[in-house]
Amino acid sequence: MSRFARHRCRCGRYSAAQLRDPAYITEVRRFLRYLEDTGHVTVPDEVARLGPHLAGFSAWLAGQGYGKVTYNSRMSQARHFAEWALQRRISASHIDHDLIEQFAHHDCQCGIKTKRGKRVEGTGNKDRRRGARAFVSFLREEGVIPVALATELPADPRVADFTTWLRRERGATSETARRYQQELGRWLMKLGSEPQGITAAAVRWIVLDQGEDRSRSSVRMTITVLRTFLRFMIGEGLCAPSLLLAVPSGVRRRLSTVPKTIPSSTIEEIVASCGTGTAVEVRDRAIILLLARMALRAGDIWQLHLRDIDWRASRLRLHGKSRRGVFMPLPQDVGDALLAYIEDARPVVASDRVFLRVQAPFTPFRSSAEIAGIVSRVLSRGGFVGLPTGAHVFRHSLASTWLRGGAELDQIGAALRHASRDTTAIYAKVDVDMLGAMAQPWPGYSA
Repeated sequence: MSRFARHRCRCGRYSAAQLRDPAYITEVRRFLRYLEDTGHVTVPDEVARLGPHLAGFSAWLAGQGYGKVTYNSRMSQARHFAEWALQRRISASHIDHDLIEQFAHHDCQCGIKTKRGKRVEGTGNKDRRRGARAFVSFLREEGVIPVALATELPADPRVADFTTWLRRERGATSETARRYQQELGRWLMKLGSEPQGITAAAVRWIVLDQGEDRSRSSVRMTITVLRTFLRFMIGEGLCAPSLLLAVPSGVRRRLSTVPKTIPSSTIEEIVASCGTGTAVEVRDRAIILLLARMALRAGDIWQLHLRDIDWRASRLRLHGKSRRGVFMPLPQDVGDALLAYIEDARPVVASDRVFLRVQAPFTPFRSSAEIAGIVSRVLSRGGFVGLPTGAHVFRHSLASTWLRGGAELDQIGAALRHASRDTTAIYAKVDVDMLGAMAQPWPGYSA
């Protein structure tokens, strides 16, 4: 087609001026498409034929809950992308972010027409990009094209091998693997491209060269991922075992911190501030009650599926950090809030996750961090200021309330599903009355 569009036309009955008319080239492309469909022009086997997957994409879009205008735009741009990729003779393995950008900015002469000549609801760069991204995401889920590594990660085969090792040998969840990948991408290039050339100085520098904005927990995350990555490479025979000794130890004094808590009366005010007038408020109220009444982790709520709710026995099945199923009793008000959300506010989609986004696409949250974001927005809507933030503060608060009410540490540890009693011991520091009874009188001072 490019050669035809550029040739010096001396063909009988035709004019060279026609080649400068985009509409004329569009008609020629449509004729070429007809020849390909009828087998008169051969399409190489490695070229991605995406057209047959448009019907599945249509059903996938419908399941995401998009409105009519958005649905039509995504479908039109998906058809456009499929045609453009075919005309460019692009293979499935070459479909990536850069290719989507090329599609978004190309000078369209693809030859696609619909009724009344209108191609799509929107034909700007943003519309093309959104439609192509949605279509490519669907194709990756279906296994039609390979899943790309995150764009922020270096193109290093060790990343993919490390991820596979984490999942297979260490039993890491997809969320843990994602977090380790993200941390690894920050400093992998500092180790060099050749594993045999990694030095102890380079290993130490990764830990010591931290920005001022990095918290202590972030530095500990770097140390953990670095040690895990070195163990992976040692197991593969790629580097010397002695490199593990070069990783500096993170300073973390046992029981050095005090859990941040919120008074029980304030927690009740937070629960009461959750409205029920919108789908967002109904969903957020159910999440807050799960945190406040059952002391769940954000990850427990994020991973909760509809099948995990046993309505007859009034209990929830939680998978926790160990991914071993544990049943917890479901309080009445929590069950009522869950039922109200599922029946009245939860989108009707194919996903089995309990909590979904309230705007299309109605997908599950990307990570448990979004639960903490919901807590922050609930506090902001209710006008609460000066309170500790994050989802875990409800867990700390309820555990502290149990302890002040006379519960034993072993009982609290069982309710919180702690694997070790040492983890629960930190709550002994928030019982002021118990600490006061243990305190010795100051020498030379009488109350």
